[in-house]
Amino acid sequence: MNSQPEPQCGIILVTASSKEEAEAIAKILIHEKLAACVSIVPVHSIYTWQNEIHSGEEWQLLIKTVLLQFPLLEARVREIHSYEVPEIVVLPIIQGSLAYLKWIGEQVKR
Repeated sequence: MNSQPEPQCGIILVTASSKEEAEAIAKILIHEKLAACVSIVPVHSIYTWQNEIHSGEEWQLLIKTVLLQFPLLEARVREIHSYEVPEIVVLPIIQGSLAYLKWIGEQVKR
């Protein structure tokens, strides 16, 4: 299996404060062809913000995309996200089903 599929795909992690915000972000990214698929799952996060420990429910977006689109995707998420500093983390896909990776590439604009 090819360890560097063309185009190189990845999963972008973004958390949102509510299911509604997560769905709104996902729909925009799909509509604008910045992502092929976005899965949304509830998570419980514990983190430090402004020198205080916070604990609460968030919604994790698992955004499947072509990594060449990351700069546009990151800018768009920052533009529409409610957080001052949203989580935007890239996990490159090292290997995967070639048919699925090809599908991602076909769904995302270049």
